[in-house]
Amino acid sequence: MPEVYESTLEYAQLRDQVDTLFPFRERFLFPQHQGEDVRYFCGNSLGLQPKSVEYLMNKELRDWARYGVEGHFRASYPWFSYHHFFNERLSKLVGAHKDEVVAMNALTVNLHLLMMSFYRPQGKRYKILMEAGAFPSDQYAVESQVRYHGYDPNDAIIEITPREGVSTIEDTDIINGIAEAGDSLALVIIGGVNYYTGQYFDLENITKAAHAAGAYCGYDLAHAIGNVPMKLHEWNVDFACWCSYKYLNSGPGGVGGAFVHERHSDDPSTIRLAGWWGNEESTRFKMRKGFIPQQGAASWQMSNAPVFNMVAHNASLDLFEKAGIDELRKKSISLTGYMEYLLRQITHLSFEIITPSNPERRGCQLSMLFAANGKEVFETLANNGIVADWREPNVIRIAPVPLYNTYEDCYRLYETLMGITV
Repeated sequence: MPEVYESTLEYAQLRDQVDTLFPFRERFLFPQHQGEDVRYFCGNSLGLQPKSVEYLMNKELRDWARYGVEGHFRASYPWFSYHHFFNERLSKLVGAHKDEVVAMNALTVNLHLLMMSFYRPQGKRYKILMEAGAFPSDQYAVESQVRYHGYDPNDAIIEITPREGVSTIEDTDIINGIAEAGDSLALVIIGGVNYYTGQYFDLENITKAAHAAGAYCGYDLAHAIGNVPMKLHEWNVDFACWCSYKYLNSGPGGVGGAFVHERHSDDPSTIRLAGWWGNEESTRFKMRKGFIPQQGAASWQMSNAPVFNMVAHNASLDLFEKAGIDELRKKSISLTGYMEYLLRQITHLSFEIITPSNPERRGCQLSMLFAANGKEVFETLANNGIVADWREPNVIRIAPVPLYNTYEDCYRLYETLMGITV
């Protein structure tokens, strides 16, 4: 049965009073506007800083000062094995075995490394299928990989577009496109949640369709991880990668991550670019020729962990562990539903919500497509202490993040929009 919402401040405050996740808000630092916390709806672009980051960063600095190089083994979180501290917590967020995930590099670096392993064009099987309007870095990565193998992107890349008159892509059109490509298809690579529309694709059935066509299937989960629960192992996904500075609150340029299904990661014959930190740990310091991949996704590592870069990641993942992704998802569905309800009460501004209304097909983002005056609305929000995200040419993205946003935040955004005249 759908929730019954009310567009009143009293209702919003009452919901916050009974929200068991409300206390997590106090664990984050908010930018200030005229001496007060902003209403922050931009976690889909850069998450807020957990308060514990400063303590943990200082702890690593003290260990560096105290131990020097010996910190690799004597620090509170020994640097030699630092990436292992993230495996279990990341595995819960993406639905994987803990050896199938690793925190490393940055998103597009990981995408290139994984495509070197899973885009293996041969004969007539050389095409890549992706969604039209993917984030630019994905488009650039796919285009350059295709060129690297000697193909013309205009021929080798299949883009699935929205139907006429709509902004989102039907999952069935992706699946039908895969079937139509058939044995010409080498790889399917999709953004799990589209950055522009906020659409969450049907990863399970897209993966099945790709495998039925004889292709590998991978995902960019930049806007999905920490936003929607997933079951990558169960869905038989071949690989995935993500960043950590959006919903995972791990700071600008925060360390990325990767998933590789165990059937590939535990197979030494799987092609991967070799690096020292991906080598079997027990023989790493033998300094011998001959790469021996360690078990799991960690074998795709190139270099040692960027410890200071990972401190915020450690802090944020602790909060996710305490809150639980399933509980966060429940709140997300309710909070985003409330935000949608409020936005639909606004009739004097010329916008439509292009994010799917079905909660199963979205995370916590709502994209407002303006016919006119969208930039003026965005600037008015900013001037009133409300941080949203503007995307050219005409979209305001709103992300009520369940870890730190509240029902009152949503009401105050609505209240401000109601007062705008453009």
